[in-house]
Amino acid sequence: MWRKAKWIILSAAGVALMLAFSKPADTYFEVAKNLDIFATLFKEVNAYYVDEVDPKQLIRKGIDGMLESLDPYTDFIPEEELEGFRITTTGQYAGIGALIGVVNRKTVITHPYKDFPAYKAGLKVGDEIIAVDGVDAQGKSTAEVSTLLKGPAKTNVEIRVRRQGVKNELVFKIKRERISIRNVAYAGMLNAEVGYIKLDDFTPGAGKEVADATVKLKQQGAKKLILDLRDNPGGMLHEAVNIVNLFIPKGKEVVSMKGKVADWNKTYTTLNNPLDTEIPIVVLTGEGSASASEIVAGAMQDYDRAVLVGRKTFGKGLVQATRQLSYNAQLKVTTAKYYIPSGRCIQELDYTHRNADGTVDKVADSLKKEFKTSKGRKVFDGGGLDPDIVIEPEYLGTVTVALISAGHIFEYASKYCGEHPMQPDLKTFRLSDAEYDKFIAWLKERKFSYSTPLEAETKQLIEAAKQERYYAELAKDLETFKNKVEANKTADFTRFKQEITEVLEQQVAFHYALNEGQALVSMSRDRAISESISLLSDLQSYRSILTPR
Repeated sequence: MWRKAKWIILSAAGVALMLAFSKPADTYFEVAKNLDIFATLFKEVNAYYVDEVDPKQLIRKGIDGMLESLDPYTDFIPEEELEGFRITTTGQYAGIGALIGVVNRKTVITHPYKDFPAYKAGLKVGDEIIAVDGVDAQGKSTAEVSTLLKGPAKTNVEIRVRRQGVKNELVFKIKRERISIRNVAYAGMLNAEVGYIKLDDFTPGAGKEVADATVKLKQQGAKKLILDLRDNPGGMLHEAVNIVNLFIPKGKEVVSMKGKVADWNKTYTTLNNPLDTEIPIVVLTGEGSASASEIVAGAMQDYDRAVLVGRKTFGKGLVQATRQLSYNAQLKVTTAKYYIPSGRCIQELDYTHRNADGTVDKVADSLKKEFKTSKGRKVFDGGGLDPDIVIEPEYLGTVTVALISAGHIFEYASKYCGEHPMQPDLKTFRLSDAEYDKFIAWLKERKFSYSTPLEAETKQLIEAAKQERYYAELAKDLETFKNKVEANKTADFTRFKQEITEVLEQQVAFHYALNEGQALVSMSRDRAISESISLLSDLQSYRSILTPR
């Protein structure tokens, strides 16, 4: 085992030396020296440590520790994890076309993708998977069940499920297909003139999907457009370029990459004739909009082609590339920073200059540089994209978060849909007060409990008083305060009734009609969408935002 490991390490040293050919001689020496130290250290630990060590695990921890000191995006991908990495980056695999998850210790279908095998066969959100091809799925991890469900295209799989509201177990025989996950989660008309596109990913085909959705919406009468990039973590760079190309002229710069290897520096420009350079556009952004999402939103802002509405974006201005390693492993490594048309880089965290304790700081406001859009509006680098219209965040109450985390919102939605199999008109769907009361009674039967931050801090305060020997003097006041905190907690189901009801309604709608159902229920309550519709109805105000002040 040691000889094989040593051969791998020395081979890596040779590769590292070849890659460092352009560096000074002292770098050659430091690379060789430290790899030799690592190899001899590994040999000594492997030979003399008191207990048996797993060489593979030990090396993996060393690799992970080394890469962790760089940034969160540089990763080692061993051969056994390669398929999962490909699925994440391409959105393609062979299987039934459904997400699964664990809800209250049950493995359930959480999202059957529309028009793929699971959906066409009749599997529904909330179906509990009992067995796959006769193999008991209960007690298995989602990774194990997922492996059972996946397989070569055109092969059959038998899935046995339990469904809320149905007495007997159901059996589905499904033929696997090549699955290509859609990037556009939903597209539809918000009113007679405003079209809406929710883009969730940037896997292959994202540009074409947005183009097709735009054409279809225009055919339905759309004269204005909202592109929703909230909670979109990004993906393939060229798909971001393709999407920008739909709305700005051919030959315009979209993004440039600049890194240590000069030969890899590249500028991406629009290569095709655009779809529409005039339609008014609002791009919705949030703290979950990152990477490719920021390229699209940033380029549209820099060319004054769209108004950004929402919240500041994540601030990921780093570019990754994959490099082939020995034994079919790969390295995903940060190779460059990207710069949008105004010249700004929107990377927020400075991983190069870490603090002594290893923490990373944001780029200080004093170090941010001013840039100009094509019309001369002021924009800044170093901290994500600032929206033109800011929508202040709305935070869910502790009780609502606890209900979601515990899976009770999801499970009650499954129960509700099982008891009401006929889908209602989701545009007007609302849960009644009586149904909310049934939900609260159901929670009590399940002995739902949760802890609020104030409750936890009260307990800490009482413990601190006991340790400091002040409790005897403060006992009465502390007990009074504790009782008030508990009374307030008891009232949470009344205080947050509207919020809990809305979250539950969205989940019920998703159970009925997936992304489309959720959109139909939630969009009328979405402040960012409402603000965008109002802005687009007043084109004078829209254009004034895009004009330098």
